Amino acid sequence: MSGPVHRSGPRGLGRGAALTLVFASVLATAAATGSLPQGGGAGGASLKTRAVASTADRDAVAHAAAEAVADGKSGTEAAEEVVSRSGDRWGAVYDEREYEEFEQALDGSYTGVGLAAKRSADGLVAVARVQPGGPADRAGIRQGDLLRTVDGHRVDRRPVSEVVALLRGDRTDAAAGTTVALGVQRGATGATRKLMLTRARLTTEAVTVQQLGTDRSDSSAAVLIKVDSFTKGAGAKVRDAVRSAPAGAGVLLDLRGNPGGLVTEAVIAASAFLDGGLVATYDVHGEQRALYAEPGGDTVRPLVVLVDGGTMSAAELLTGALQDRGRAVTVGSRTFGKGSVQMPSKLAGGSVAELTVGHYRTPAGRSVDGHGITPDLAVSSGTLQRGETVLSGLGGGS
Repeated sequence: MSGPVHRSGPRGLGRGAALTLVFASVLATAAATGSLPQGGGAGGASLKTRAVASTADRDAVAHAAAEAVADGKSGTEAAEEVVSRSGDRWGAVYDEREYEEFEQALDGSYTGVGLAAKRSADGLVAVARVQPGGPADRAGIRQGDLLRTVDGHRVDRRPVSEVVALLRGDRTDAAAGTTVALGVQRGATGATRKLMLTRARLTTEAVTVQQLGTDRSDSSAAVLIKVDSFTKGAGAKVRDAVRSAPAGAGVLLDLRGNPGGLVTEAVIAASAFLDGGLVATYDVHGEQRALYAEPGGDTVRPLVVLVDGGTMSAAELLTGALQDRGRAVTVGSRTFGKGSVQMPSKLAGGSVAELTVGHYRTPAGRSVDGHGITPDLAVSSGTLQRGETVLSGLGGGS
């Protein structure tokens, strides 16, 4: 297994957290609400730039895993210990089952109960989103409900990433068909209900399209394209939505809370709005490479991109490209600042290590990692409404 990983998203949060609702929900919410460790604050607070993993680091990880397996120990755990000391913020080690789960998540599916969590205003853990038809939805859990316990563990003040890990379960009980007990409270004074949910294999809808405005018959009304994550096929869905939008209608491209995914999908999405040209550059062990949009995109339709502190990685790459190329007006708050390239390598015992090998830059040469993207128009609240106003001013309807 070799070559750069053209995907992105939070890795160094603990494997359980990173795999529960990978990309599509919980981690995005965690980033936006400041519950990610080591600097992932609301509004895209700056992160410290970490050193790129060296060849010695990769060799050390591989050696530790091989030595542990030879001694009858866990190669995964030995490799994890080395990675944790390496200073690679986004480095991670997965056992075979976890990596398979991770790969499936990139296809838009995951095992879980179908809810996303966030930190509430008073510091508790609240339900941010419930997937229609999922176990949480069928159990009557609603957005805004408070999670008080998971399998008997109080979660009131725990980091959201830890709550996500509990929801997913450990290595032995994270499969579809296993159960998790939740204590859920509706409202600040409501009684806590005890619910037993069965984890299921769920699919996510990465791209949704909606026509804005009160008069749906207005052919010039703006089109809202919401991209929750860049899983497989997301780029083509964005391109198809742009092509099918009414003539004269502007586009609001909503990347808020999008924690990344496959960079190739973000490039396809960029191709919907660009007629070829540079999308980003990146380096792998010092070797410079570039990503280009396909020709033939819509370069005329008015475009506004909405971003926030949960806009990460591939979503930041897309935002930076459209901003630098003068194709869009960006509205919202500064993005998260994750712009690194990971490379996977298979270890003794079947586990997989992913270490950082390079970083992305926008067409203008700006570094995303540790800096994020500053929008053209900074907005702390009412981002969608402000975006509609800007789009209307560009002649894209409302």
